[in-house]
Amino acid sequence: MNRIPAASLFLVAALAVPMGAAAKSSDRNQPLDVDAGGSDCSVSDERLPCLLTSGVTITQGTLEIQATRADLRRSSGEFQRVILNGGPVKMKQQMDDGGWVDATAAQADYNMTSDTVVLTGNAVVNQPGQGKIEGQRIVYNMSTGRVQGGGEGQGRVRMQFQPRNQTPAQPAPAAQGGR
Repeated sequence: MNRIPAASLFLVAALAVPMGAAAKSSDRNQPLDVDAGGSDCSVSDERLPCLLTSGVTITQGTLEIQATRADLRRSSGEFQRVILNGGPVKMKQQMDDGGWVDATAAQADYNMTSDTVVLTGNAVVNQPGQGKIEGQRIVYNMSTGRVQGGGEGQGRVRMQFQPRNQTPAQPAPAAQGGR
């Protein structure tokens, strides 16, 4: 198992906020564990990417990420960008309020310098009980809280918002039989 500093990836937290809740803040202080079938990383030249392949699993606290490949980029000893590819990339994390958020996309690109996550290719971010957004491209800026969604070509953005005060649906009254 490869170990990467905990500050290197904090992807799903960025995905959670568009639905109005914060990802579990204590996850940032947990060890970040990476399991991959293969790795190609340079310890002496950080200009070269650190590539993880053949089924990548990343966990940090309640954060779980599964991808086919991860491309980690560094500068001055710190990770600056993480590009995850998969069939699809799958992510989930618990929120501070106890709920969960999950996301899937063909690719997830987290730029730590600009604090921006870009999900592309059949991107879906779902927070059960809160809402869901789907599109070919979802961009979330963690600094500003701005979320942008779009489609490619004639693609559309689909969103679903759940009512705040949900009450269980009442069963329909039983039909009276007879004449």
